[in-house]
Amino acid sequence: MDILMIEDNESVCEMIEMFFLKEEWEATFVHNGKKGLETYLDNQNKYDLVVLDIMLPEMDGMTICKEIRKHSTQIPIIMLTAKDTESDEVIGLEIGADDYVTKPFSPLTLVARIKSLKRRANAQINSEESENSLYEVETEHLKLDRNTREVLLYETPLEGLTPKEFDLLYTLANSPRRVFSREQLLQMVWDYEYFGDERTVDAHIKKLRQKLVQNGPQVIHTVWGVGYKFDDTGAIE
Repeated sequence: MDILMIEDNESVCEMIEMFFLKEEWEATFVHNGKKGLETYLDNQNKYDLVVLDIMLPEMDGMTICKEIRKHSTQIPIIMLTAKDTESDEVIGLEIGADDYVTKPFSPLTLVARIKSLKRRANAQINSEESENSLYEVETEHLKLDRNTREVLLYETPLEGLTPKEFDLLYTLANSPRRVFSREQLLQMVWDYEYFGDERTVDAHIKKLRQKLVQNGPQVIHTVWGVGYKFDDTGAIE
């Protein structure tokens, strides 16, 4: 795996590099925000994942994340946020980050998050398209194939989903009308414990809904006090 890490603290990068080398991962470390974005744009086919600090010289991490998402919705992005900055975490998820790690953090925590994201990204992409392939999930108004990453909603292609948004939609649509709690979605979609941090689910659901409604009536519904469900029955007369 080849990782781009944009982080201005050089001592942190030196420490993280040792853990990356232990995993036999290649890594590029950039300490300036503007230079980090340029490095990504010049090497878009090289990197498998981006680790991105929020506070950076010349260009902040939020802006970089937005710019990366203009060019790719597929590359996983992990944002590094300062401790107890809830607004940064939520905004980061809403603009396209797949995960965040709160500073100060253990390098082992970052490595575990990277492995989790990459494992799911590989599972989604690791299949050849076929003209005769059947959709893995078919409901009244949705067709979804996890292998080809094709989504049709109301007979119109749904594009631009980030890896986590796709995972959420697949998980919910694979069990129509079943109500999932936020804790269940954290475990099923993120593949590890978030220790009750439900903001992660809410932020991703909000962004996913914004994209779904562009195709027609909303299909993800809130069950107050419980969680979320997918239901497209009777959405169009």
